[in-house]
Amino acid sequence: MNETTSETELKLASISRSRFPTRIAPVVGALACSTLLLAGCGGGGDDDSDRYPHADEPIGNVRQVYDGALTPDLSVNTFRNIDRLFPTRTIKASSSPYPLPRAATQLTDVKFTAGGRNYDMYDYLSQNRISALLILKNGQIVNETYQYGNTEKTRWMSMSVAKSITTTLAAAAIKDGQLNLADKTTKYVPALIGSAYEDTTVRNIMMMASGVKWNETYTDPTSDRRQLLEAQIAQKPGSAMALMAKLPRIAPPGSVNNYSTGETQVMGEVVIGATKKHLADYLSEKIWSKFGMEADANWWLDSPDGNEIGGSGISATLRDYGRFGLFIANDGVINGQSILPAGWVDEATTPKQLTTGNFQNYGYMWWVSTTPQSMADKAFYATGIFGQNIYIDRPQKVVIVTWGAQSKPSGAAVISNAAFFDAVVNALK
Repeated sequence: MNETTSETELKLASISRSRFPTRIAPVVGALACSTLLLAGCGGGGDDDSDRYPHADEPIGNVRQVYDGALTPDLSVNTFRNIDRLFPTRTIKASSSPYPLPRAATQLTDVKFTAGGRNYDMYDYLSQNRISALLILKNGQIVNETYQYGNTEKTRWMSMSVAKSITTTLAAAAIKDGQLNLADKTTKYVPALIGSAYEDTTVRNIMMMASGVKWNETYTDPTSDRRQLLEAQIAQKPGSAMALMAKLPRIAPPGSVNNYSTGETQVMGEVVIGATKKHLADYLSEKIWSKFGMEADANWWLDSPDGNEIGGSGISATLRDYGRFGLFIANDGVINGQSILPAGWVDEATTPKQLTTGNFQNYGYMWWVSTTPQSMADKAFYATGIFGQNIYIDRPQKVVIVTWGAQSKPSGAAVISNAAFFDAVVNALK
């Protein structure tokens, strides 16, 4: 029997009162807003003792986010308050932040051409609704820009940037000897035994090449992506894997790349099964606290005190996303030792060959940039809908982070991100 909306809310409220720390309790109110599709939900209340600067802003709900149905102002409020949409787990920061000094010379403007038109940095910021920009060269800040009321304390949503973080955690588990790319997926996720995923390997999942049917259309309420979102809204333990276990196979494993947020949810479950740790805790243990992130971050859960959403739902500060980019650019080295397998960054960020012989410009959930400039430097990036990016050019020692507040999940960028990133790299040579 299906629970009614009110029954779900009452259960969540009861769980929250008995299990969640006081700081997390306001999430339930926001989740109720999400479930009931009420726009403009209220703020966090009196127990936001850390005085998060945006805690009292009205926000939208998660269905509106994926429908692209938020007003521009409400988009900004919602994107910096996503930890009020669902229960979260804290990614604990370091007591000794990795220093990000300001360079003596700041990059104040960049001129470039895209689509036959001339632009500068300010065109890019305004027309692509970039709510924050961080540019690092040689580990130093050459540009740090905040818009729409954001500050260095603002936490902003990752969207699919989280996918690249999840596969990096898988790499750490491989380094720790807890995971192997050649293993069957079901070794770590027994909930998928008997499903179309039973014949897939961890590497198939890492490449989004399982051969399992998936429709990623964000704005279609009947798509697989939206059904995964509905499973998350239901906040029932195991509902995401139950959905994935019902999907049919349409191609042999390893033969077809099909972009799938569901596949990243499976990847997250693989890491949890291998490490016996929550993703947020493992991320804090291996990277966030060790590399020197300065602020706690948050990660959405699939149910109260449940598992993290492997493909989305991280909210962190601009500089800490930049530090993650530096961590990757430095081959995962912390205190002289890499927490990733030897050669992992090269392997994860280069085109992958399918069993058909075709190559995909998507490594292990990192996009390979295909402009001539980027290809020369083997640059790559993590990206998320609405304009989120971490772009990394290792030879030029450049990391670029953007936060976007675009109006639609995809196709809303007016100016090519790739053209802007190339122009920044060239300006810093």
